[in-house]
Amino acid sequence: MKLKKKITKFFNNKRPIVGLTAYSYKMSKVLDNYVDFILVGDSLGMTLYGMKNTRKVTIDMMINHAKAVVKGAKNTLVIVDLPYGSYERSPLQAYETACKVLEKTNCYGVKLEGGEEISATISYLTKRGINVMGHIGLLPQSIKNYNRIKIKGFNSIEEQKLLKDAVSLCESGVFSIVIEAIAEKAAKAIVNEVKNYKKKFIPTIGIGACKDCNGQILVTDDMLGQTNYSLKNKLPKFVKVYTSSNDELSIKNFCDDVKTGIFPGDEFCYTNIKKITNNVSYLKFNKNSG
Repeated sequence: MKLKKKITKFFNNKRPIVGLTAYSYKMSKVLDNYVDFILVGDSLGMTLYGMKNTRKVTIDMMINHAKAVVKGAKNTLVIVDLPYGSYERSPLQAYETACKVLEKTNCYGVKLEGGEEISATISYLTKRGINVMGHIGLLPQSIKNYNRIKIKGFNSIEEQKLLKDAVSLCESGVFSIVIEAIAEKAAKAIVNEVKNYKKKFIPTIGIGACKDCNGQILVTDDMLGQTNYSLKNKLPKFVKVYTSSNDELSIKNFCDDVKTGIFPGDEFCYTNIKKITNNVSYLKFNKNSG
């Protein structure tokens, strides 16, 4: 499929967008039949390499896996994470990293974590022709310890900060924004703010955000119940495990649920604070049922 058709497929606003992660040619070929975009996420550090977090993932690791994924994705846009430490120092560092990764992999674009604080860097990239997907809310690259992660957006100050982050990314020229693990009310406010921002469609992709997002994404290993790394066989609240006779059927079922609006239900969103300590809610984990 030509790039123009892949882009049209992603920006089709008639139904929810669906994305999943892939790190190999084999998985990419399967996902290519069902998803609208594939993310080569730095989550590979934990799912494939057994790291405690994503902070030691290297540029070369991302390039090698992204090259394999692109080969298998004939009908789908492929986005690749820029790993921790490869873009934060300066806009020029980010540009050089993005150019290197995109040149070697032929991915459509890169994903960077952060809001208002990184908008100048993203603007530097987009003005030079780099396609950038934003990522706000829970930022995995900032996490050292996954046992106590604060969910933001349950008070007005945090909600306003998240809204400012989203607007800053829109102003910087992102083509899409991932919203991860925040209060559902705050996520809905962001979706409404971003919707047709200055008459431009900038899709919001939720992961533990809200059903109102333009699309949804999960880590494929989590969704298949195959995650078994540093979280002691537990998964975030926003993950629904799909167990079928084979992985491809599970992938199809997840994609169908997203496209028809079945996923995510309220049980996979942060609708309220059940346990409050000084107005703080922490990321809850469910046992891996896979």
